[in-house]
Amino acid sequence: MFDSIPIIDVGPLVRKKGDEDFREDPEVRNVVHQLDLACRNVGFFYVSGHGIPLELCQAVLDVGHEFFSQPESQKLRIAMSSSTGFRGYQKLGENVTKGLPDQHEAIDYFKEFESTKVALRSENPLVGLNQWPDSVSKFRPLVQEYLEMLIELARTIMRGIALALGGPKDLFEGERAGDPFWILRVIGYPPISNLSCLSNPNGEEVGCGDHTDYGLLTLVNQDLDITALQVKTQDGKYIWVDPIPGTFVVNIGDMLTVQLMYSLSSM
Repeated sequence: MFDSIPIIDVGPLVRKKGDEDFREDPEVRNVVHQLDLACRNVGFFYVSGHGIPLELCQAVLDVGHEFFSQPESQKLRIAMSSSTGFRGYQKLGENVTKGLPDQHEAIDYFKEFESTKVALRSENPLVGLNQWPDSVSKFRPLVQEYLEMLIELARTIMRGIALALGGPKDLFEGERAGDPFWILRVIGYPPISNLSCLSNPNGEEVGCGDHTDYGLLTLVNQDLDITALQVKTQDGKYIWVDPIPGTFVVNIGDMLTVQLMYSLSSM
């Protein structure tokens, strides 16, 4: 049982990831122990000491707010469709969780494939190019810089999780997870007072219904001026995940369970 989300300083993992004695370093071992406890008992944790500039994290939030404040006609210029590989802008209520429309809008970005390495779109519906708004200055360069840092941070955290499982730090590299299919969602949640028309059948107004993430690892960059994220405890209660400056909220996903089963059986 848990009633709060642990905070883990992953600075030692970030600073020492290239060291030959990475696994034996006392500071690294301490972080690995904390990751082990958080993943086994909670599934969520904050990370601090990650090395991504706070100014960049805030700048990405700012350009997201600027985009979502535009008229819908402007946002629909990069609308998601099958022809874009399901990349691009989703209107309010288009995303669905457990059969109910979510009360948020978003831009979805996926890893792009080289044309020589993928099948035709009819065989792979996620083949496509990401769509970038030209109406928000610096949106693309900021988000691309941020994304590169996030991918490396996620890889570093996965090295710590690999050690927590008793494997080598590169347990999730190579064929298992070394070339991840990443997804970045820039999400806007309008004020609840604007959403009564989209309430679900129970009358609840939620930005996104309760769910588990299907990937390996999720990193969340929250606005600092509002608490909106909740985590469900093992006894069915919901606890708030307050924004903490300088941190990301991290949760492990369904795919990690599959990876763990495969990895442990292969050791």
